[in-house]
Amino acid sequence: MMKIRLTLSALFVASLLATPAMAKEWKTVRFGVEGAYPPFSWTDASGEIKGFDIDLANALCQQMAVKCELVAQDWDGMIPALLSRKYDAIIAAMSITDERRQKVDFTEKYAHIPNRFVAAKGTELTLTPEGMAGKRIGVQRATTHDKYLTDNFGSNVTIVRYGNADEAYLDLKAGRVLALLADASAIEQGLLGKEGGDKFDYVGPALTDRQWFGDGMGIAVRKSDKELKGKLDEAIKALRANGIYQQINQKYFKYDIYGG
Repeated sequence: MMKIRLTLSALFVASLLATPAMAKEWKTVRFGVEGAYPPFSWTDASGEIKGFDIDLANALCQQMAVKCELVAQDWDGMIPALLSRKYDAIIAAMSITDERRQKVDFTEKYAHIPNRFVAAKGTELTLTPEGMAGKRIGVQRATTHDKYLTDNFGSNVTIVRYGNADEAYLDLKAGRVLALLADASAIEQGLLGKEGGDKFDYVGPALTDRQWFGDGMGIAVRKSDKELKGKLDEAIKALRANGIYQQINQKYFKYDIYGG
């Protein structure tokens, strides 16, 4: 009798193991956002986070028929906080790179913007080891810009790393760095388009090398959340098709940031 009970129990357990796991029902999606990288995101005087990424996150949630929650997070801790489940996805102008793909999955791109150096008008910058030797160049810490400078000129250039873009702009204006490297759109609205910005301009070529700058900007999710990635991909396509993406784009940019 005991043998029969054990056999039946074993069959019951086996049937449970053979049953496909129930897919998570996404009713709320929590987005990690930076809140310090205009025009993609910034925090206003009242503490409210605004910007392109914020509007896009809300539109994606509406398209997916889920509640949207925004969780502010310093850039340095973006991926670690995602992996520790502080939020479900990152929407923070994050470039899709092979290095990051080792830790997280990405949606298809939702923007693709060239990267530029910016400096005081009249500044000359030659992108060779000799031309960069001794120069103080600012970047936001732990970004693709940081890696590009480190890999190409690390032993020659002095890289000054900042926690956010606003700190970098202040140091450039004060002359504590010769130039900054960042997304062209962020430079345009965070520096060039503001008071005193007419004293600065882009210098050197636009940079789009896939090895460092990846395949555009995407939304990062945990590798285990394949269903969420799929939902976000479909929602991005839907917003492009119904024109809502373009409306948000035009609110912050004078050109299509989606790219080819």
